Amino acid sequence: MRRHTQARIGLGRAGCGLPTRHRLELQAAHAAARDAVHSPFDPDTVAAALTGMPSVRVRSAAPDRLAYLQRPDLGRRLHPTDRAHLPAGEWDVVFVVADGLSSRAVHEHAAAVVRATVSLLPADFRVAPVVLAEQARVALGDDIAWAMDAAMVVVLVGERPGMSAADSLGAYLTYRPRPGITTDADRNCLSNIRPPLGLTYEGAAGKLAALLGRARELGLTGVGLKDESDHEHVIGRLP
Repeated sequence: MRRHTQARIGLGRAGCGLPTRHRLELQAAHAAARDAVHSPFDPDTVAAALTGMPSVRVRSAAPDRLAYLQRPDLGRRLHPTDRAHLPAGEWDVVFVVADGLSSRAVHEHAAAVVRATVSLLPADFRVAPVVLAEQARVALGDDIAWAMDAAMVVVLVGERPGMSAADSLGAYLTYRPRPGITTDADRNCLSNIRPPLGLTYEGAAGKLAALLGRARELGLTGVGLKDESDHEHVIGRLP
């Protein structure tokens, strides 16, 4: 079983505690998780990886990382002076790359997921410039989509690091979000995008493109929209 998971199972014991090696590994994993949470977001890295796709940069209302961690509500609201940076238009979808709780996950995976997803969308899909959001939580996408008059928003966000993964990316799709009103039940979520040990870029893009198409057709996301895409070749090769 240990060959097929990064979870800490079957570690054995030394007296009443863990063997020294496993205890040190746990402490190192905890340090990596803390580093991931506090590592600064570098929008230049993501913009360069988007290879020519237009992008704009915004901040949440959280003035710094400490406020972001202590006041989740600030991370859900757009900074008032940054609203003017967002190009309004009749967009079908806007992709928001948000640092969340792991900028490492965003730096390593977000641009590849955006590129792969856009390549699978129908030609008539009007895709807005990618929004790079700092000190951002998932619901910040609602404010961004509302300001841009985008029908749908896909927020790619660094997930909370665990003891076995500090680079996991999540994707949240919402149809016609309304700031302060939309709830998590109105969203579809893909989690653990982190090849080769999690969801692959191609697998995530295929699911997102299928969900975007169905969401536009049905006019909804969340509990009323089911993932009916092909699950083959979604998970990377296990160790």
